[in-house]
Amino acid sequence: MTVIEQTHPEDALPQAARGYARDTITLGWEDRVHVHGRRRSDSGVEFGTALPRGTILRGGDCLVVHEARTVVTVVERPEPVFVIEPQSAQEWGLFAYHIGNRHQPLMITERAIVCPDVPGVGQLLEQQRIPYTRATLPFTPATAVAAHQH
Repeated sequence: MTVIEQTHPEDALPQAARGYARDTITLGWEDRVHVHGRRRSDSGVEFGTALPRGTILRGGDCLVVHEARTVVTVVERPEPVFVIEPQSAQEWGLFAYHIGNRHQPLMITERAIVCPDVPGVGQLLEQQRIPYTRATLPFTPATAVAAHQH
């Protein structure tokens, strides 16, 4: 089985891979933060990943499977999320503090803090009276969630 150890942007593919067949792999956020494991593309090409620690696969990242002569492009699967739109700098800091203090993943956009709809996040938002809406969209955490212990 081919094991892929790096990703490539579309415009920087190795010369040999530019003529390869194209495929996609559609992954949710939790699968995109796991750097080691077995994978299967959307059309069935099997390969493994052993990417550098801290890597987060993002939409558009290319994985070159030389044995299958295929370039597999990552597609971010839309997922249920909470969208928080802070109205002031103080709210940005306070809301991000509460979410981070509970070790919950978050994504920061120009207008919002986005959290996956996973157990515990909804309760946190209610407890801290943080206003939110629900949506379905691709979620990519700001950083990979590292193991943490107190």
